Amino acid sequence: MPRTSHRERDKAFTAFVAARSRSLLRTAYLLTGDHGLAEDLLQTALTKTYLAWGRIRDRDSLEGYVRQTMITTHTSWWRRRWQGETPTEILPESTYDASTDTSDERARVFPHLKALPARQRAVIVLRYYEDLSEAEIARLLGCSPGTVKSQAHRALTTLRQRLGEESDRELTAGGAS
Repeated sequence: MPRTSHRERDKAFTAFVAARSRSLLRTAYLLTGDHGLAEDLLQTALTKTYLAWGRIRDRDSLEGYVRQTMITTHTSWWRRRWQGETPTEILPESTYDASTDTSDERARVFPHLKALPARQRAVIVLRYYEDLSEAEIARLLGCSPGTVKSQAHRALTTLRQRLGEESDRELTAGGAS
């Protein structure tokens, strides 16, 4: 690969970021469930990509490289972070703004997606939002396709159960008035 100047590298990187950052930020948001964390995750992944720019031979797979960097970075974040949760009767207010979502169904599913364990959420995001194959997801997450299938199955079962419970509550509340 011919050596490029810093100016050429910076120009190519800037063009890539301008073209793909919106899509990558959406993926980061779906992984983290939080706008601020998503921005931090994307920024970290882009920084790592910039530092590795000279070693990346296949420029056509840059987006995949950044996506994989986001996933491994996010995984290391949630592995380091304390996963303990305190059950509560009343849920705190959400920062999610359903009015910005064009789909009522997405708005209904998102809080439940956000509540999934990080690996299950990553599998669902990559499979159903990013439309990646099980093999691609397994490669990105560093696990077997069987693990991807079982995580997807558990996540979908949980989502169906929670959405069913929510529907039941809505029907009960509607019938009580």
